[in-house]
Amino acid sequence: MSDLHPDEADIEASRAPLMEHLIELRSRLIVSAFAVAIGVFIGWFASKEILALLVHPLDVAQAVIDLHKKKGEAAGPFELLIAMTNPGSLHIQSHAKLISNAVLEVIFTRMKVAVFTGIVLAFPVLAWQLYRFVAPGLYRRERMAFLPFLIAAPILFVMGAAMVYFIMLPFVLGFSLSQQQLTANVTVELLPRIGEYLDLVTKLLLGFGLCFQLPVVLTLAGQAGLISAEALSKGRRYAIVGIVIVAAIVTPPDMISPFLLAVPIYGLYEVSIWCVRLIELRRKREDAAAGVEL
Repeated sequence: MSDLHPDEADIEASRAPLMEHLIELRSRLIVSAFAVAIGVFIGWFASKEILALLVHPLDVAQAVIDLHKKKGEAAGPFELLIAMTNPGSLHIQSHAKLISNAVLEVIFTRMKVAVFTGIVLAFPVLAWQLYRFVAPGLYRRERMAFLPFLIAAPILFVMGAAMVYFIMLPFVLGFSLSQQQLTANVTVELLPRIGEYLDLVTKLLLGFGLCFQLPVVLTLAGQAGLISAEALSKGRRYAIVGIVIVAAIVTPPDMISPFLLAVPIYGLYEVSIWCVRLIELRRKREDAAAGVEL
């Protein structure tokens, strides 16, 4: 009769020679690469539509600025947000213009969009393949605890990307477009390169999406026993400094954008503290129940 704990026995039963692990890793990588390739293929044929979607905030911001310029007044940030969610509310039409000063820049830009789309579409497959590879080395309760994060991670990423698309980009682009009138007789027309604009948008989407993964990272660290809720609570002041620095690096160089990122990230930090605290309370109950059984 084995004296091993059921969790340890489960791991022992899943042990395999190194060669089998390497073969499994190869198969997981092949499946992941195949999923990314399919996503890139889909992204290439939909790249024009995706580019139009990414340019939409610039389109809306330019139309709102032009509309208020005719009235001789400045556009407010709330009007930009309303126009993003309901373009027909202000009776605006397409005004966005992008330029290209390289022969193949548009093609390369579409390729970047295709790769970006392929990775996003393949993310569920990539996450599942990663989980299936590491799951045999986890205890049963750890596997059950890990599964919710496979769902939470993409949801939080979409939340961060949505904040960029509907709030950050309209504000940043509207602010940039409003600075075109230098004097009564001198104006500057903003004509961004398509490659530079795409780099800005993808940087913000990825930056916000990854920053919104903070609860996932901290909760997993708490699950592994690397951090505690008490340590996170005591480290608030250092966390605030770190959040402000990251927000200043990720966002464009203006006064409001870092604030728009730092506030929700700090809120997610507080949520992470509660998540880790709940994990610790559950672990204490499980340890107490195990002690009673012994």
